[in-house]
Amino acid sequence: MVMQGTPLISGTADVPAFNKEALIQALRTDQAGESTFPEFLAGAWQAGVVRYDVDFDARTVTYYGCNDEEYMESYPAVAID
Repeated sequence: MVMQGTPLISGTADVPAFNKEALIQALRTDQAGESTFPEFLAGAWQAGVVRYDVDFDARTVTYYGCNDEEYMESYPAVAID
């Protein structure tokens, strides 16, 4: 099953320049529970993120800009009892 959400943009648009500080701000806002997932995605797009890769084994997420820029965050392991 697939459920398409509201697109971040419509029509033709320039990709925003990669802005690591703006991405980190979007991440911290989301991590603090102060944004929805669609709001986080919009913030990441505005920070120039065109894709991201999640590595569950390494517990990292790497965010990429269109000119090979990247920013990686590591996440601690979580034990569920």
